[in-house]
Amino acid sequence: MGGDSPIVVLDSGLGGLTVARALRQTLPHEDILYFGDTARLPYGLKTRETVTGFVRQIIEYLRPFHPKHIVIACNTATALAMQTVKGEFADLSISGVIEPGARAAVEAAGAKNYPVIGILATEATIRSQAYERAIIRRRGRARLLLRPAPLLVPIIEDGRPEDDPLVRVALKQYLEPMVRRGMDVLVLGCTHYPIYKDLIQRMVGTRVKVIDSADRCAEDVEKRLRTYGLLRAGADVEKTGTMRCFVTDDSPRFMTLASRFMGEELDPPTWVSVEELYELGRRMAGSQPL
Repeated sequence: MGGDSPIVVLDSGLGGLTVARALRQTLPHEDILYFGDTARLPYGLKTRETVTGFVRQIIEYLRPFHPKHIVIACNTATALAMQTVKGEFADLSISGVIEPGARAAVEAAGAKNYPVIGILATEATIRSQAYERAIIRRRGRARLLLRPAPLLVPIIEDGRPEDDPLVRVALKQYLEPMVRRGMDVLVLGCTHYPIYKDLIQRMVGTRVKVIDSADRCAEDVEKRLRTYGLLRAGADVEKTGTMRCFVTDDSPRFMTLASRFMGEELDPPTWVSVEELYELGRRMAGSQPL
């Protein structure tokens, strides 16, 4: 592992591409490996044990690429799996999206007494209370509005644009109660949601500060790599880094939707069978001491 090693970004599907895009903008010379577990999404309705198993398999699959950093670019996986996999892969540098998002929310709340901070996320992320803990640890005097939004990930993965009536109906039902309760800050607690960030900002109004954790996550990764001297250097900073995608279900829609998320054309993804990942998981379990 060194400065020329890639950054890994993993997600349940396409949402983590918002993090990959932010990384491309912040660290344009770095190589990125993106893994979307498209055959097994959404993670937001699954148990901690299931999601942890999926993340463990993906990291083991990507380990031979010698990543210098791994971003769990899925709020659900960050909330449910990160603590476990950081312990199991202690030799790897791993971070998630919740801590950067929580820091940004507290900063956006400013000096206001008891600001109202809304969290829009998957059901699993809400159940985990990960955002609650991360925010209250930094800002004890805050009121939190927690809103699960189970319809949004399937709608986004379906490729529906923001002017689709179904998108607007779903967002209205989730956002209006939060706005009525005086929300000051809204955290988009799923990396899929920033695809509708402009629409969400218009719906909640300019008074509410909308936090996209993807940008803050990219800043966090840049600081980590700089601290440990792992940013690309020399001749490599004269060229744009590469991006390679892996998926567990190579749907024809991936290329269209991925280009929409990234704002650039991508090469066709490499398909990884779910059976191969499960086999890796079984091998890992068999190698653990009794």
